[in-house]
Amino acid sequence: MADRLDELLARMHQLQDELLEELQRQQKRFSYRVLRRRVYFTRRGIAEQRQHLLSLGRYLARANPLHVLTAPLVWSCAVPAVLLDATASLYQWVCFPIYGIPRVRRLDYIVFDHQFLKYLNAVEKLNCLYCSYFNGLIAYVQEIGARTEQFWCPIKHAKRVKTLHSRYKLFFDYGDGERYRSELPRCGGISATWRNRAGTAYARLVSQRHAGDGVMGMLKDYPARQAEQREFVRGETTGGALAPG
Repeated sequence: MADRLDELLARMHQLQDELLEELQRQQKRFSYRVLRRRVYFTRRGIAEQRQHLLSLGRYLARANPLHVLTAPLVWSCAVPAVLLDATASLYQWVCFPIYGIPRVRRLDYIVFDHQFLKYLNAVEKLNCLYCSYFNGLIAYVQEIGARTEQFWCPIKHAKRVKTLHSRYKLFFDYGDGERYRSELPRCGGISATWRNRAGTAYARLVSQRHAGDGVMGMLKDYPARQAEQREFVRGETTGGALAPG
């Protein structure tokens, strides 16, 4: 069963990679390229885009009155979104180093590039900016939550889940208490010994197997912990979470 699940997940990731490759091939079709996070169009591409520009006056004249009335409600979500962004970012910057979890790179999820499109007017660009931020933020926070769940409670659900986050494939099977108890401490899950261990934040990064090694033992094994962090990001860490030690 586990092998079948791993096979399906591998196929899913392969399809995602193929989709990204196909999207990259669209660059040639629409005459643009991306360089240092900026999108550049050819002169011909810019000219073609401007043919489809809808002026701000005509855009507003065609707007559905109900869409205009509901716009304030849409934009009211911006305030809690910014608070969520700040809270999640602060949480991972403070807690992830203590847990030994690599921080999520925000720029990989929140992307702004619609402003380079010449067929969008000012209002459309503003709307795109908001949607890009909000949806990118959700993906960013989901990855923070996924890494947190992998560390504290890496157990799959018995009920069907609509979508799976990036760490779900590494979780323990639902009901597999034996493997959960035997492998979670080794993989960095919380335990009474680790929870009550005194010392600095650096000492809290080590797992139970280093409890008696002392400071020199911690320093000696630091390269191995760095390698484990890289495996965590690539999704190669098996079992529960990244081993903090």
